[in-house]
Amino acid sequence: MRKSRFTDEQIAAIVHEAESGARATEVCRWHSVSKETLRSWRAKYRGLDLHEARRLKQLEEESRRLKQLVAELALENSLLKDVVGRKG
Repeated sequence: MRKSRFTDEQIAAIVHEAESGARATEVCRWHSVSKETLRSWRAKYRGLDLHEARRLKQLEEESRRLKQLVAELALENSLLKDVVGRKG
């Protein structure tokens, strides 16, 4: 997945700006993002302050690493079962 050019703090500020009454089209133009991007950011970051946004990003990264670890261990387990199955 491509890394965003905006930090979590910037995204939360843009969403807050859009929610505080500025028109969505103007906010998108000022920050050079599409309406769809703003819509997805709103769905994810609505109501979050900066600290919560950082914590969300950390938890997503931790989840990604744990999923990768589980996949690697499942592959190793499968390979070991194949090796044991052939010997017997």
